[in-house]
Amino acid sequence: MRTTNTRFNSKNQLQPADIRRYNWYIWRIVLGLFAFVVMMITLTIFDVFGQLPSFRDLENPKSNQATEIISSDKQVLGTYYIQNRSNVTYRELSPNVINALVATEDKRFYDHSGIDFGRSFTIFAHLLIGQKQGGSTITQQLALNLFSERSANPFKRIIQKLQEWVTAVKLERHYTKEEILTMYLNTVDFGAYNTYGIKSAARTYFNTTPDKLTPDQAALLIGMVNGPGIYSPIRHPDNALKRRNLVLNRMAEQNYLSEGQVEEYKRKPLGLDFHQNNHFDGLAPYFRSVLKKELQKIFKEQNINRPDGTPYDLDRDGLKIYTTIDATMQQYAEDAQRDYMKDLQAQFNDHWRGRNLYKSIHNFKFLLDQGMQKSDRYKQLKQQEKSDEEIEENFKTKTMLNLFTWHGNIDTMMRPIDSIIYCKMLLRNALMSMDPTTGYVKAWVGGTNFEHFKYDQVKNGTRQVGSTAKPFTYAVAIDNGYSPCMKINNVPDTIRGYGAPWCPRSSPSETLPGFITLRQALAHSQNWVTAHVMGEVKPEPVVDLIKKMGITTNVPPYPSICLGTFDASVFEMTAAYSAFANHGLWTEPTYILRIEDKNGNVLYTHTPRVVQAMNPQTAYVMTYMLKGVIEDGTGSRLTYKYGLRNPIGGKTGTTQNNSDGWFIGITPQLVTGLWTGCEDRDIAFQSTRLGEGANSALPIFALYMKKVYANAALGIKKNVDFDAPANGVSIILDCGAYNQQQQGTTEVDKKLGF
Repeated sequence: MRTTNTRFNSKNQLQPADIRRYNWYIWRIVLGLFAFVVMMITLTIFDVFGQLPSFRDLENPKSNQATEIISSDKQVLGTYYIQNRSNVTYRELSPNVINALVATEDKRFYDHSGIDFGRSFTIFAHLLIGQKQGGSTITQQLALNLFSERSANPFKRIIQKLQEWVTAVKLERHYTKEEILTMYLNTVDFGAYNTYGIKSAARTYFNTTPDKLTPDQAALLIGMVNGPGIYSPIRHPDNALKRRNLVLNRMAEQNYLSEGQVEEYKRKPLGLDFHQNNHFDGLAPYFRSVLKKELQKIFKEQNINRPDGTPYDLDRDGLKIYTTIDATMQQYAEDAQRDYMKDLQAQFNDHWRGRNLYKSIHNFKFLLDQGMQKSDRYKQLKQQEKSDEEIEENFKTKTMLNLFTWHGNIDTMMRPIDSIIYCKMLLRNALMSMDPTTGYVKAWVGGTNFEHFKYDQVKNGTRQVGSTAKPFTYAVAIDNGYSPCMKINNVPDTIRGYGAPWCPRSSPSETLPGFITLRQALAHSQNWVTAHVMGEVKPEPVVDLIKKMGITTNVPPYPSICLGTFDASVFEMTAAYSAFANHGLWTEPTYILRIEDKNGNVLYTHTPRVVQAMNPQTAYVMTYMLKGVIEDGTGSRLTYKYGLRNPIGGKTGTTQNNSDGWFIGITPQLVTGLWTGCEDRDIAFQSTRLGEGANSALPIFALYMKKVYANAALGIKKNVDFDAPANGVSIILDCGAYNQQQQGTTEVDKKLGF
């Protein structure tokens, strides 16, 4: 038996020559594979399998990056984007994010030069048999994120993997580890809701910034990197929780967290503060909409292009737009509008409840037809070649609609034609607030809800200005030497020479009888005295002043302009009043400070125009006149109801049939204009008590200013009065002294026989 085994072993034992031959075969295979890999890498380097990114491409990776609109107090008001991606620097990243990423995705990140060969040796075999193998380092993943999309074909994926290797090595040579981590976190996709990059993810899921992410929050977000769909905390919270805890465990394995910390964080819920991204999220959506068109205009007119000569794309090029908007003041303005407009809309609804709209509102049927034809539903039905009868039937058939209310959007079954009536009966509102000395716009509320009503009423919309135009006429009179103490008999005064004779109406209940001063006439918005002053100073100088104060709409030289029969925007009227508060200087409203590209290079800076609209004395006297409106005039509820007794000037305005309600308030540091009305001028309060600017616009100003004054950090001081001109004031403002002078002059005149 032993002899047989010996023979068997001897017979089957490999001879040295056989071993050498087999070793040569193995080495030939190894060398062949090595040569093949070297050849493939060489071919990849020389772009045989497709062009690799150049050094310039590495310095300027092509990723859709959102343009950020930044407030004066360094808050991001919103973004323009195709992909909602905003970049951060390494200093803006919490160490928790870095630690979670390295522990989970590439624990030897700091030790390799782009490729971790220990993880990569088996990648080709796994790819060929269709299995996923986590062989990619963070640098390789960055290469894939920046320059290509993962192929589903295993053979193409091998080529792609080689390209990733070469690109990863290039990245490691040209960037530091910190820069690579930052670039990776700026480019990674965090799944649905248009969320790209860690900054967008932190804002979307936790309403915070990347530097403030806690270990559990960072673990949740990093856990989403390899499966943003399956690990979504919104759609699959259980999966997200398990994945977060796995990342926390890996952080402990790498000694970034202690075991005790990990157990503590595991016990915490997901703790989401979810904010879904869309283009009307954030503060000042109307402002951002107007701003975007203004930016496109600037780029075109100033010939501002990318280095390669192609036009900038606001949705992709990651620009930074630095604006004058103060995020805190903007929030106060939006809050004030929302808080009061709820109440005013309730007043409006009660006012119209039970009335037949078709009989009570002029042209109501026409307005509805017009609204229907402007609607998206009508346009879509027309594109489908529906007949007028079919369209009318569609608008009379109930369907599920989403409507705006001041208590939030609602889904309800309603006939589309009824939704048009509903929207027509909604009050709209606009506000702009600016620094009169710099022209910087601090707050901009262009409408009631941008999601549903996108038309901006601050700059794009113009409405009849009503009595807010009266100060222009009085300013011309003051410039001609009139005193606010001059008394005029408040009786009808017909003006001739400008077409048909013209004399305004005056409500008996609101007319002050007898002789009243110019200051009283402006304070109580008296039409007859205003018309008398217009008759004295003539329309042409008033038009000239209005144009100097920045009103660009058509203002015909007719006497009726003293009562505000022309149209203007909130933007223009607010800027015009800034000249009263700024020593007669009209400063162009400015809302863009500068534009930078994604690398911080300044592309554009704005310098506002300044015009001396009136002399400083006239401007100062007009502030005295406008303070009378608040102290004892149509704006007095600012004092007795809202308790604002500091130096404030202003003017209310109410147009014919109460179609438009205005209030413009001025302080030495802030001028704020407001308008309220319906979309169509035929729809309005039937009561002046409710529809006047003192009720429809002034309260929003009051709520806004109370919040502004309460925040000392804003620097808007309450007890600062308007500065007198450096050369003094020759016009007498003390009516007692003025009366004595007038009487004294009369006595002298009599004695001299004049």
